[in-house]
Amino acid sequence: MAGPVAGKGSAAGADYRGIVGPLLLPTWVVIGIFLVIPVGLMATYSFLTKEFRGGVIWDFTLAAYDQFFLNRGLFGDEPPSIEWTYLGIFWRSIWQAGVATLICLIVGFPTAWFIATRPERTRPIWLFLITIPYWVNLLIRTVSLKFLIRENGPLNEALMGIGLIDTPLPLVNTNLAVQLGLFYSYLPFMVLPIYAAVERYNFALTEAAHDLYASRWVTLREIVIPAVKPGIVAGCILVFVPSLGAFLAPDLLGGAKTFMIGSLIDEQFKGSQGNWPFGAAAAMILMTLVMLVLILYARAAARSEAR
Repeated sequence: MAGPVAGKGSAAGADYRGIVGPLLLPTWVVIGIFLVIPVGLMATYSFLTKEFRGGVIWDFTLAAYDQFFLNRGLFGDEPPSIEWTYLGIFWRSIWQAGVATLICLIVGFPTAWFIATRPERTRPIWLFLITIPYWVNLLIRTVSLKFLIRENGPLNEALMGIGLIDTPLPLVNTNLAVQLGLFYSYLPFMVLPIYAAVERYNFALTEAAHDLYASRWVTLREIVIPAVKPGIVAGCILVFVPSLGAFLAPDLLGGAKTFMIGSLIDEQFKGSQGNWPFGAAAAMILMTLVMLVLILYARAAARSEAR
């Protein structure tokens, strides 16, 4: 009896594998057109030469990468030194994205926990409220935030109205404004993965810890966080990566002192004064950094599971 059943299962599996390729073909076409080809073009452009009036000359060179990392003087005839300007912008982007990710985690974790512990019939309402801002274009939301925090905006007027401050707070064109913009833009990316992890959490573990006289902080640190760690990590990645390359928040809410790598890349493709190869090289450097971080995390997670 077992033999024919197993044989039928194997045949069905073989038939299924035969149709997987055709079913995945549209997916591969979309990935090729909208991911592989654009990245390939960007990589190619990063090795081309800038044309004086904009665009590129099909003369392959490493000049764009050299410009990013090395300073050879105004006319390119001086001994090379490290180009701290672009490296400083890169480091500022990492720092801003890291702070925004931390703020999103601090706010997003208790928010996700609150939603996941509500009665099951009310959870869709809370999730609906979290995702409502994404019904509006990111540009409009960022401009609205700038209107809210400007010197004569509702926030300052409210604070002065209740007597907390005497003069408006200069929030626009500061690092705080950029971090608020990133936080406002990407908070749902933190809440939703953590919510999914908490929803699968076995709350009997928390009850058992309390029965063994564990404090709330010990229970949180030793039981809850390890159990929902995949959701936390996923949320941090989903917030950090787009924050690292963001340009709307730095452009609209920040100033020259808050310039980020996304803004630098954006500027290189504007008008006849742009530098397409340099913008493409900066984009490839950013993508390489992100890929390295993800690869290192994947390897660390694989080692952890192996143990």
